[in-house]
Amino acid sequence: MSTSDDRLQRYWQHNLRYLAILLSIWFVVSYGAGILFVDQLDSIRVFGFGLGFWFAQQGSIYVFVILILVYVKLMNRLDRRFDVDEPADGGPERGR
Repeated sequence: MSTSDDRLQRYWQHNLRYLAILLSIWFVVSYGAGILFVDQLDSIRVFGFGLGFWFAQQGSIYVFVILILVYVKLMNRLDRRFDVDEPADGGPERGR
């Protein structure tokens, strides 16, 4: 395997690790807080509603949007680290 192939393989492994972690967080928040622990969380009130109900209706969506922003930040940093990022001036891409 060439050096370039090895570098791209490591890049892809980092990307998959980020995806696995972020999707696990989303699963725990949406399924755990919205379904499994809803009765315990409903004892806490948010804007007049139980926290479990709030997570099932709104919270998991907010968490998902935040996770998308975190993923963008992580991927931009990873792109720079592996030199596959797009140049700011719109010129030809580097590292490919």
